Amino acid sequence: MSRMTTNLLEMKGVHTHIGAYHILHGVDLAVPRGQLTMLLGRNGAGKTTTLRTLMGLWHASQGSVRFGDTDITAMRTPQIAELGIAYVPENMGIFSDLTVKENMLLAARKAKNAEQMDDARLKWIFQLFPAVEKFWNHPAGKLSGGQKQMLAVSRAIVEPRELLVVDEPSKGLAPAIINNMIDAFGELKRSGVTILLVEQNISFAQRLGDQVAVMDNGRVVHSGSMAAFSADEQLQQSLLGLAL
Repeated sequence: MSRMTTNLLEMKGVHTHIGAYHILHGVDLAVPRGQLTMLLGRNGAGKTTTLRTLMGLWHASQGSVRFGDTDITAMRTPQIAELGIAYVPENMGIFSDLTVKENMLLAARKAKNAEQMDDARLKWIFQLFPAVEKFWNHPAGKLSGGQKQMLAVSRAIVEPRELLVVDEPSKGLAPAIINNMIDAFGELKRSGVTILLVEQNISFAQRLGDQVAVMDNGRVVHSGSMAAFSADEQLQQSLLGLAL
């Protein structure tokens, strides 16, 4: 198997400047195809900047980003999305004044109205996130935090995607909702979607992750299997200042 077919996404030596600030200092990150990779690190380590750089929201000043066999380093965000990458930012990016249905329709670019949305895919999403079906005709702004997060992920997968990139999906959510999220991401992975998650909730990371990359000061300082990282308390302590 070639290197490019093993890893769906690869960042090599990526530097990102935002104004006068040098945020990423040579990020090397590999996201294996068909697996769930966790991106961990303390606050301010550069995790969100890494996601925004790979999505073209900020541009790398040095280094390369590849998706499959395509160099996406200099591409604009809409072009990157067209390749089959969906991004759920930390603020979720939903439209509060629109209904759940209208939010979903906006994300389903091939559909001009709700009737044209893929019925089988919608049913699958409703099984993953029953709240999306339950509140279909409600304004999205009236949903709870957990329901908004479910809607944000549902929007990202309303069309088939190869790579799902999600920034802190469990932030501020109740334990029962987190369990629901874990089940849903597990199901997505089984369906063949490759997933990259930034996460602060360590038990969430431990239960879902196949691979882990840990960031500090704008670099990836550790990468490997989640199982090995979970078993090494000394490594967790030195990299994150905590034990799983």
